[in-house]
Amino acid sequence: MARKKIEKITTYNESPPILQGIVETLESNYMPYAMSVIVSRAIPEIDGFKPAHRKLLYTMYKMGLLSGNRSKSADVVGTTMRLNPHGEQAIYETLVRLTRGNEALLHPFVDSKGNFGKVYSRDMAHAASRYTEVRLDNLCGEIFKDIDKGTVQFVDNYNGTMVEPSLLPTTFPNLLVTPNTGIAVGMASSICSFNLAEICNATVSLIKNKDFDPVAEISAPDFSTGGEIIYNREDMAKIYATGRGSFKIQSRWRFDAQNSCIEVYEIPYTTTIEAIIDKMHTLVKSGKMKEITDVRDETDLKGLKIAIDIKKSANPDLLMQKLFAATPLMDSFSCNFNLLVNGRPQTIGITQILTHWIDFRKGCIEGRLKHDLEKNHEKLHLLNGLAAVLLDIDKAIKIIRDTEKEKQVIPNLCIGFGIDAVQAEYIAEIRLRNLNKEYLLRRIQEREGLEKEIAEIIETLGDEKKVLNIIVAEQKQIAKKYGKERKTGIVTQSAETVSLQEFVENYPITLYLTKENYFKKIANVSLRTSPDIAVKESDAIIQQISAQNIDDILFFSDKFNVYKLRAHELEDVRPSQMGQYLNNILPCDSDEKIIFITATSDYSGHLVFAFRNGKVALVTLDSYATKLNRKKQVHAYSDKSPLIFAEHIAKHSDYLAIRNDKKALIFNTAQLPIYSAKNSGGVQVVRLAKNGFMESLAAATNTEGDWEWLRCDKLPAAGQNMDIPPDAQLQL
Repeated sequence: MARKKIEKITTYNESPPILQGIVETLESNYMPYAMSVIVSRAIPEIDGFKPAHRKLLYTMYKMGLLSGNRSKSADVVGTTMRLNPHGEQAIYETLVRLTRGNEALLHPFVDSKGNFGKVYSRDMAHAASRYTEVRLDNLCGEIFKDIDKGTVQFVDNYNGTMVEPSLLPTTFPNLLVTPNTGIAVGMASSICSFNLAEICNATVSLIKNKDFDPVAEISAPDFSTGGEIIYNREDMAKIYATGRGSFKIQSRWRFDAQNSCIEVYEIPYTTTIEAIIDKMHTLVKSGKMKEITDVRDETDLKGLKIAIDIKKSANPDLLMQKLFAATPLMDSFSCNFNLLVNGRPQTIGITQILTHWIDFRKGCIEGRLKHDLEKNHEKLHLLNGLAAVLLDIDKAIKIIRDTEKEKQVIPNLCIGFGIDAVQAEYIAEIRLRNLNKEYLLRRIQEREGLEKEIAEIIETLGDEKKVLNIIVAEQKQIAKKYGKERKTGIVTQSAETVSLQEFVENYPITLYLTKENYFKKIANVSLRTSPDIAVKESDAIIQQISAQNIDDILFFSDKFNVYKLRAHELEDVRPSQMGQYLNNILPCDSDEKIIFITATSDYSGHLVFAFRNGKVALVTLDSYATKLNRKKQVHAYSDKSPLIFAEHIAKHSDYLAIRNDKKALIFNTAQLPIYSAKNSGGVQVVRLAKNGFMESLAAATNTEGDWEWLRCDKLPAAGQNMDIPPDAQLQL
């Protein structure tokens, strides 16, 4: 059966694709998303809240949870969705962090009942929202104080069915009291918490003293999980001034000598019990913490506790120093005081934060005063109308009684007493029982009080100093009412830094590198009993160096990379074993080969690199030292010409260079400039003929006698014809 020819059908009514430039795509699609995340999700504002926190707390406030009984968390979460369109799980996670039970905050905003997990535990999960109950804590009275008196602006919610506050009128600098972290698009925020009383007092000092020094007023950050901050005045001053920097927090512990047990009862805010215990288990299994016999999580209703059983012969102080160095029992908190100020993200220091907050609070107080002024004016206006009627109350009664139609009562009162409709409406609504002398005199006296209060408000609004005095009074009251003792201690000096020699078992080792990329780390004690080193039939040892188990090992590859491993991280092998295949233990390409290794503990000395083009580079070894334990560095040496020799030297040495035409010269590395750039191409040592190249370079350990004539005092040099006699003493 013949196959039918399939023809391509072309449709001419299809429109060509619309092409859009990358710039237009970013502006129309990406930028709105990025701005939404920055402004409406991840970065806190001057009131100290992100939008999710603010919507949740305001919902609870409108539900009447500032007083009265608790409500089911599920009810709160469901009601919050009228303001926050995110899923219920995201809202509940936000609620959990704000609760007293979770212990994430020094001053929780939510009084909770039920299991809300713990901030210091990764595995201690919170109960579902249908099982827990919440209400606003007493501190929220300061968060929502006068919120309905024009202190903050209200905006429509996401679907325009109700309004919500754009900010909350916090009466204290909540931004610095509540810890806050968030990751936006292209930026992040990480704000640590401080002691409430210290922040309130610092605010007072800033208002009263132009030469405000935050370091003198605020001792250090304060965290709900306690611990101890390793205090460094210079580092802390930098954080306070710029909003950027980091500091270390270490755990608190005690030693139970009777049971030979270390009890850790406070840990850094940045870690969890499980992370600490997992790291300890790893160290114990690898044999690096032989003093530890058992590690247990004994956290209960009384609080956090990690129990570490140790051998009776172990020194608990030294062991804890090791654990601080090797586990999250000591951790760092990185500060990035990034917040939204008038809708713009800014990274600023504490003085600027407090200054912006004072301006914000001044606006809140002025808004409240203007609101009160307007209400007082309205009430005084009504009482002024009442005062006019009181001159002839019988006339008012007669006007009302003689009016035939109800709708004529107000106009007739206005005509009869010369008052406006608002005043007339107020008088008409007075009940008959209130037309007694006591009631009327009390209203007249109230008018006098209103006039005095209005004058005071106007005076306050016209005097910035009086507004600031209100803020000062609020700070003193809040510090007295809600202030607590510091939970996080301050130590000026950490436990002594544990050297690697104390942390790692140290012993002499020998390292072997083979042609086929195999590597062996053999303890010297093993070589005494079995000196023969086994390799594959097709393989051969190309390098052998002596080292210590505490050294760093640098592996140089044929792709101009260097890889770093610590010797103690590699397992010892017996001389009879093949060793480890380097492509399996290094993050290198499958076709990448290691051509040279060296070991060091202090990165002293220099590396000698010799290239085929006759150049030699002398590079300081500390150029390869990194503060972070990076395992790979690129451009480890020059790629301008093939590498023919590399060696690590501790002091200047003699070398014999041989050209391809067998001319040779001897030079000393003291004649070479020292480079700090790893990929330096070096200087010309051997002057080459056309199409010539340097064939080899070798260390010359004995150049006395007849070989001294090969030495060159000036470089580059062409060298001399070399005819090595049988009794030559030159050792290569």
